[in-house]
Amino acid sequence: MLVQTGLLPPVEMRYGRAMTSPYSDTFLRTILRRTKVIALVGVSANPVRASNFVARYLGLRGYRVLPINPAYAGQTLFGETVKANLSELEAPVDMVDIFRRSEAVPEIAEDAMRLFPTLRTIWMQFGVQHPQTAVIAEARGFDVVQNRCPKIEYQRLFGELRRGGFNTGIISSKLVL
Repeated sequence: MLVQTGLLPPVEMRYGRAMTSPYSDTFLRTILRRTKVIALVGVSANPVRASNFVARYLGLRGYRVLPINPAYAGQTLFGETVKANLSELEAPVDMVDIFRRSEAVPEIAEDAMRLFPTLRTIWMQFGVQHPQTAVIAEARGFDVVQNRCPKIEYQRLFGELRRGGFNTGIISSKLVL
């Protein structure tokens, strides 16, 4: 009960262990509501890869997803031409979602912060984190999320997981059919 009152940080279970979550539901919900355009770095054309189905899902939820991957440059995915790198994008970007190894994060984040005046969020997928880059980006006024998936957070925060019978930890009187 103390978690719901805000007196204790939220706790999530991973691998059978309780972990304190550094991101409040309000923080994540705010990011997902204000974001309209996502540059997804490391997208795959393979439909069974996580980066592909995350990009497809986000596109189906109304986000414009701009795919980035030099291996697929020039191809079309999700109605958009795949670009080799962030510098090839001409559209304004609200969020960069990184599906690359943690070692690649500093360069990607630095490029994003330099190239996109509308950028507000740097998001790193499951298994991707770079604390030093997060500190630098936050000091420059950007929101940073590490080791999380926007698809899963969207489903959890906006009721889609409840449809499948999952306990999301969110109490709502909204009936989801």
